[in-house]
Amino acid sequence: MNGPRAVDVILRDVVDDDLEVFFEQEQDPEATRRSRFPARERDRFMTHWRTVVLGDPTVFVQAVVVDGVLAGNVVAWWEGERRFLGYWFGRAFWGRGVGTRALTLFLRAEKARPLHADPFGGNTGSVRLLERCGFRRAGTVTHGEDEHILFVLDER
Repeated sequence: MNGPRAVDVILRDVVDDDLEVFFEQEQDPEATRRSRFPARERDRFMTHWRTVVLGDPTVFVQAVVVDGVLAGNVVAWWEGERRFLGYWFGRAFWGRGVGTRALTLFLRAEKARPLHADPFGGNTGSVRLLERCGFRRAGTVTHGEDEHILFVLDER
């Protein structure tokens, strides 16, 4: 029986040339609708990535590459005393198991626990991804007018 072809997912360090692809992925109206994360204009996006993400040694970020193509990124950062996880994948990579494989690899390298994530409650793909990777629901938080689910990955 032939199932879907397995994808080759690897993680690598982010390089400056990746930022243009990440910017284009953030501009996708369906991605911003599902995530409830508004797309930023180019200068603001690039400044954020170069200073806040890549410029902070406490941030751990990895590019996700699928069959040799840059698919997105996974990142962990501190907000106060909490370590958070975030990710963004281009739409061409949704529904193919890329997120599950990428997060599994990322969580092997990111050792901080507990680890938190707070996707928009209506983003069922993101909610399912976190649950598949062992995160548990720990309540809700509000961002603007939107309710998000707070997930926690406890010690393993």
